[in-house]
Amino acid sequence: MLETKLKDIAESSFSRHETFHPRFGWLHKSYRALTDPALGADLFLRENATVALGVGKNMVNAIRFWSYAFKLTIEYPKDTSSRAYVASPTWEARWLLDEDGADPYLEDTASLWLLHWWLLARPCYVPTWWVAFHAQPTSRFTLPDLCETVLRQVRLAGWEQPAETSVVKDADCLTKMYARRRDPNANSPGSFEDILDSPFRELGLLEGTPSFSRSASSHQWQFTSNARTSLPNRLVAYACLDYAARSGAPRHGGSIAPARLANEPGGPGRAFRLREPDIANALADVASGHEDLTFIEGIGQRSLAFAGDPRAIAWDVLDIYYGNVRDRDGFPGRAEWYRAQPLAVLREISRRHRTDLLDQDTIAELAGALA
Repeated sequence: MLETKLKDIAESSFSRHETFHPRFGWLHKSYRALTDPALGADLFLRENATVALGVGKNMVNAIRFWSYAFKLTIEYPKDTSSRAYVASPTWEARWLLDEDGADPYLEDTASLWLLHWWLLARPCYVPTWWVAFHAQPTSRFTLPDLCETVLRQVRLAGWEQPAETSVVKDADCLTKMYARRRDPNANSPGSFEDILDSPFRELGLLEGTPSFSRSASSHQWQFTSNARTSLPNRLVAYACLDYAARSGAPRHGGSIAPARLANEPGGPGRAFRLREPDIANALADVASGHEDLTFIEGIGQRSLAFAGDPRAIAWDVLDIYYGNVRDRDGFPGRAEWYRAQPLAVLREISRRHRTDLLDQDTIAELAGALA
């Protein structure tokens, strides 16, 4: 049920982006600075953070927020007596953004689709975004429509009601993040600058509709349903398997139907605005070349069967697309990466039950370090 989905998937967090949508290069800047020994985990607390990141103070806060929202950092107390929080990169950030990672400069549009999926996946730190993609009842909406839906879902979740202005800022930021402001023709003047301002506009998920009113509140926005030519089948399969894992699929194997994947709130169908046939075709294509996947075509029923842990298979599928990043010399495994992080990182993962970062077995394996 939608009324329980929001509180199960998201945290109550509104307008923490300082009204800035993610800009080109921000996530790589954040990762590079956090892994610089001269800066490190307290980067965002430093007086010289503006110099290190090359942006103003408000943008420093925005970069910090988006790095966290995309699951590229984990934040934890600076020390046991401090209320200040510092940040360390997650293994996903190492895999994607390191100089020998999958795509440090996000040159492949598939990487933007991947980040979009991570942004909306559980635990989601941008509930307005989650509601827009997964709970907004119509594909066409105005900002007041979206704000009303968000506030209704907040009430159903039992959360403290946020200031309406905070939700309005979220809704405005969302449209600026995904909808182009200029002619979408790739050769048109200003098109390149439009993508630099917000790379996620390249996904083509949202567009403004013609309006004769100058009022921002009456302007209509619409989720698109055109073919996702920049979304690779392997990325679709990764998201489907990741969704199965986050939804509690057994680690020893199981199956999931494309109908669920296309229609359930939180699923890749709504996140990517994909129809069931598109999902089924992508899964059939990827399964044909993977020994642990089988796409089953039955009378009136199709399903993807996976012979093992769906999260592990998801990462196999994704890593192949990027040229087997995990097989590169010196690349750390998850346990190795988090074992090298401050103990406070492990404590925070355990305290917050972040099984998206480390599975329970690995957390138990590293539990001795927490003593």
